[in-house]
Amino acid sequence: MGTISRRSEAGNVIRITVDKDGWQHDPARGDSIAVNGCCLTVVEKTGDQLDFDMVRTTSDTTTLASLDVGARVNLEHAATPSTLLGGHLVQGHVESTGTVVHNREFEDRGWILKIKTSETLSRFLIKKGSITVDGVSLTIAETIDQTLEIALIPETLERTSLSLLQEGDLVNLEADCLAKMVSALLERTPPPGS
Repeated sequence: MGTISRRSEAGNVIRITVDKDGWQHDPARGDSIAVNGCCLTVVEKTGDQLDFDMVRTTSDTTTLASLDVGARVNLEHAATPSTLLGGHLVQGHVESTGTVVHNREFEDRGWILKIKTSETLSRFLIKKGSITVDGVSLTIAETIDQTLEIALIPETLERTSLSLLQEGDLVNLEADCLAKMVSALLERTPPPGS
């Protein structure tokens, strides 16, 4: 995790500066870093401070422009062809935001994060399928209408900002890219006999 240390606006560009807070990865200018799940480019680097620029498309689609100085964010470097993949394939292309319904521990179910999603995104969600919430690759425990539930393990709660989420908070969501590709292909395929 890192911390937003500065933010500024110049015309249509919003710049956020993230303190990497001892993160061992040492990105260089031009590297792609997922910040709360949104793929951004390092435009400047000063010590542990990383600067990222966002255009309006990014700020309108994600939660990044609304985060205050001091907000904790999840950081992840881009995978390479030689990288061991430990989760599902994530592109850093946030489709929409979702709203936290609850984020708490239940005596009989453990820690459950429940999120209301958009109708557009909900069609890609299936039980045991994948979703990225603020850049964290997760398995969906349950889907009901336009909501999804995720069971969070202690390791995830300790190493990400997900434990800080409260009812009403907005989160960045990215559906599984394979589900999106299959859906797009099916929509473009004409029905038999046409």
